[in-house]
Amino acid sequence: MKKFLGLFIVLVMAFAWSTPAVFAEDDGLPSDDFKAKREEVREEMKLKREEMRKEWEAKREEAKTKMEALRESVKAEKDEAKVKIKEARVAGREKALERFDTAVERMNSLKERVTAQIEKLTAKGVDTEAAEGFVATAETKLSLAKEKMAEAATLLATSIDQLTAENKTKLRTLAQETQVLLKETRAALIDAVKALKEAVKAKIEADKPADDSDDDSDE
Repeated sequence: MKKFLGLFIVLVMAFAWSTPAVFAEDDGLPSDDFKAKREEVREEMKLKREEMRKEWEAKREEAKTKMEALRESVKAEKDEAKVKIKEARVAGREKALERFDTAVERMNSLKERVTAQIEKLTAKGVDTEAAEGFVATAETKLSLAKEKMAEAATLLATSIDQLTAENKTKLRTLAQETQVLLKETRAALIDAVKALKEAVKAKIEADKPADDSDDDSDE
């Protein structure tokens, strides 16, 4: 992860040092209409992300509430042996959900970092369209992963009874699919960082002053 995040520092510092005064002029920057449209799309994406975040948090809170209810229900059990079994069962399910929560939040944090860099570089005239496409892919994959997790949480929090063979298979499939989606999310974000790095290089090259040495030799 350190290597992945370190790419941000490289591309931003390289751009800042190599083009100290390039933004004082409007030449080469997108038109006002184009920039306004891009900004409108970004705002719509922000709203959509916020809506999805709230929906995800609501589902997780619902699952946590159900899990707490399951834990409370154990207190009604009189058989000590069964109490231990049920408590262990609830604890195991909570830990399973926490592990996936942690993985999702890690990917979400990386996505936000990439998005922040895109916004900074866009403001400096860098073409971030390719990177934005990769981030959009990452967001789609991450959203699907969250849906899988929500489905798994519902499955685990519905009853304190031992899962049926069918539900165990379903849970295993959901876990595997979630892992694949998280890996694909990370891959898309890495591609976004690479795209930003290439876009910065392209901008630096485009803004280099023309070499007049050939014209002088002709005189």
